[in-house]
Amino acid sequence: MELQARGSFEVNLQTLPLHDDVTGAALGRRSIDKVFSGDLQGNSHGEMLAAGTAVAGSAGYVAMELVSGVLNGRSGTFVLQHSGTMTRGTPSLRVSVVPDSGTGELLGLSGELTIDIVEGKHLYAMRYSLPDPA
Repeated sequence: MELQARGSFEVNLQTLPLHDDVTGAALGRRSIDKVFSGDLQGNSHGEMLAAGTAVAGSAGYVAMELVSGVLNGRSGTFVLQHSGTMTRGTPSLRVSVVPDSGTGELLGLSGELTIDIVEGKHLYAMRYSLPDPA
């Protein structure tokens, strides 16, 4: 059965040094720290790698974040994988639960999360599946 979770989150991004100095590329690396509220109560920590291009409005990023908290009454951790692109101002983003990354009462979690930014506020909607509790 597909379940849903909705809420908001606060995010703090901090610039990190690149592992190698790359000349001529618009690469960036950041830490991600989030605090979730709503149907998902908890926090996450992760890293993002991004690349810009010479064309205005075109870029890409990937990120991994470990989420720890309570999802609709069930506690544990799971990993979210981000893959985002911007093509001349048109965004495309996929955020999915890494298979078999759930722990505790979130063991077996699968699903995807969407992010909307409305008037500066970050909102999430998560469609997910979980096995029935034992």
